[in-house]
Amino acid sequence: MTKLIYMDNSATTPVKQEVLDEMLPYFNIKYGNPSSIYSLGSTSKVAVETSREKIATTINANAKDIFFTAGGSEADNWALKGVAFANRKKGNHIITSKIEHHGILHTCEYLEKQGFKVTYIDVDEYGIVDLNQLKKSITDETILISIMFANNEIGTIQPIKEIGRIAKEKGVYFHTDAVQAIGHIKIDVDELNIDMLSMAAHKFYGPKGIGALYIRPGVKIDPLISGGGQERNRRAGTENVPGIVGMGKAIELAYENLDEHNNKLIELRDRLIKKVFESIDYVRLNGHPTNRLPGNINICFEFIEGESLLLSLDMEGIAGSSGSACTSGTLDPSHVLLAIGLPHEIAHGSLRLSLGDFNTKDEVDYVVEKLVEIVARLRSMSPLYEKVKEVK
Repeated sequence: MTKLIYMDNSATTPVKQEVLDEMLPYFNIKYGNPSSIYSLGSTSKVAVETSREKIATTINANAKDIFFTAGGSEADNWALKGVAFANRKKGNHIITSKIEHHGILHTCEYLEKQGFKVTYIDVDEYGIVDLNQLKKSITDETILISIMFANNEIGTIQPIKEIGRIAKEKGVYFHTDAVQAIGHIKIDVDELNIDMLSMAAHKFYGPKGIGALYIRPGVKIDPLISGGGQERNRRAGTENVPGIVGMGKAIELAYENLDEHNNKLIELRDRLIKKVFESIDYVRLNGHPTNRLPGNINICFEFIEGESLLLSLDMEGIAGSSGSACTSGTLDPSHVLLAIGLPHEIAHGSLRLSLGDFNTKDEVDYVVEKLVEIVARLRSMSPLYEKVKEVK
């Protein structure tokens, strides 16, 4: 393998050099504990609060309502478990969708074992939640609605403003997993009536192991982690100062030239999709054709397995991901693709490519060139494809 073309930015992104440069002093020079009262600790405290302010400004929130976590999954767990147990006397019903990240779905499964009731809302062929079903599912026992901002697999952006309005009118808390959206979409928690919002730095060129949960004032929520009095007594544990500093710098960079950045990604995304559809038959674009994350491409290639396609791309130096979850120890295809109505045999042949700041037109063209070769080779070994060719 002579080159690496990285097109799996939805999984994680590289830490930008400017972010790393800002983080480094907090490992071995400005290493004080933010809770300490001497100057070395105060320096760290200022850095933490500066990053908190940067993140809050990005979503039009107050800095005191941003609480740092170890990542998006912790933020999701906290939002759901914290609200569920704190509001159990009021009700025990939670609403989510069938295409959520497993950080939400597995937490809901846990809560069901604790006696909570969970309704999983359907989505249409593009992955957009059924708002009528959402409205009908709300009862006097409903305490929380959790719908992701944008889907991590197919990129579809949800009607968050409408969902927020419905939740507010019914007096139900609204949480959104915005891990894929933050850093790529303009978000105003007041305009969208969002009560809680999860984010993770490594999705927008920040470090791994650091995230945050926005919690609107007045939301009744229990802590997930108990211990010291950090994060205003809501999330115990010594703050990850280098990570927090990196997250603050990364989100600042992400929103400095957001429109320019997105326009570039959309141009590359549409170029790749167009070339694939011009060069390969029996393909299907998953997710909404336009109302999707700027860099997201999710395509099913019929008559081949996504795993074989992914491994073949890797041999050519191309990093992507498959919608089929073989790496998790199961042969089942993506729950997201099944939820949008794809049959198993087509869902198994999915490929997600997610573009980022460092991708180029030349890389897009190279990937399409290799896709054409690989798909042709894999289909040459497929009896089903040979039968289709004979009929055609």
